[in-house]
Amino acid sequence: MPEQITRPQQTSLPKDFFPKNLGDQPPKAVPSALSNDLSLDEILIYARHYQASDVHLCFAKPIIFRKFGEIETVTNTPLTPEEIKKIISASVAKEILDEFEHWGDKEFVHEIPGHGRFRVTLMKQRFGWDLTARVIDLTIRPFETSGMSQSCANLTCWAQGLILVTGPAGCGKTSTLSTLVELINQTREDHIITIENPIEIVYTPKSCQVTQRQIGLHTLSQGNALRASLREDPDIIVVSELRDLASIQLAVTAAETGHLVLGTMNTNDAVQTISTLIDSFPPEEKAIITSMISESLRGVISQRLVPKKDKSGLVPAFEVLILNAAAANLIRGDKIKQLNNVMATGKADGMVLLDHSLKRLIDTGEIDGYEAYKRAINPMEFKQYANR
Repeated sequence: MPEQITRPQQTSLPKDFFPKNLGDQPPKAVPSALSNDLSLDEILIYARHYQASDVHLCFAKPIIFRKFGEIETVTNTPLTPEEIKKIISASVAKEILDEFEHWGDKEFVHEIPGHGRFRVTLMKQRFGWDLTARVIDLTIRPFETSGMSQSCANLTCWAQGLILVTGPAGCGKTSTLSTLVELINQTREDHIITIENPIEIVYTPKSCQVTQRQIGLHTLSQGNALRASLREDPDIIVVSELRDLASIQLAVTAAETGHLVLGTMNTNDAVQTISTLIDSFPPEEKAIITSMISESLRGVISQRLVPKKDKSGLVPAFEVLILNAAAANLIRGDKIKQLNNVMATGKADGMVLLDHSLKRLIDTGEIDGYEAYKRAINPMEFKQYANR
């Protein structure tokens, strides 16, 4: 077999890691129409004005936006490889392009004065370069308009423990996490350290001191940053995504040692989240980790974004697990699958199953039953909506 080449772990940080001075120039105007000869900035500005969540530039296709969960072609002429390369090369910094040319993929945040921030991913494919960009919200959504229950706000009052926001990619986890962090920023007088890759939402310190660190820019790795954070006098540690055993171990340890830790995971619901946490550890440590999680986990907020029935936007459906005595006992006893029963009967504690949240949105007329069927944990409960 040919030798597999993997990207080595970064061993040094850039010398100049401070934010670039974008100047005081007036914001660029929103283009009146899209075409293949616009700059990347103009395409991204138009996307925000159009209320798109994502932008795609790919070979042999017109410019594509994702709006309210649906893919739309927004120009008529397919892009050529030369046009895509020209659009990217003219707007992206040389050091980013150099790394992209070497490794074939690169993720970074692109900021446009007056028009906000965009998370951009570049990739090479068989016909040339492709680009996808996520439009990052200009403002942090207030808790009162987030759709979350008061029990989710109550989680941010804990002095220590682990709070997880979960769901599939593109379901709004970052927005929900930022709402919770901003609630802490406004209501507590503590030190918040965030560890992100990359930094998407920028927090303005209010009652809290806020330290934001980006992997690859301010620290070499998530593990390094988590270990260092324990010595930097934090009260709250925010991890943009818990992906591997080392990060999960460090997050659980931080929660055990007197910190409030908030993070995201790409898991579908509370049961899968806790199973993934436990399964991330070696089998011989299962008894220890189940005990640790039962004592340190405060809650799991899982979500989906569902198109509104009137096609005017997206609405979140939430599943909420609050760790009460019954839930903790089930985790310690390795009876994770029975947690759904606790959530079904835990309404007084602010708990809700995702499928119950979807059913409520159907009953209030906010979403179509077929959209709920596609996203349900138990789709058979929505079988009546399966056929259109």
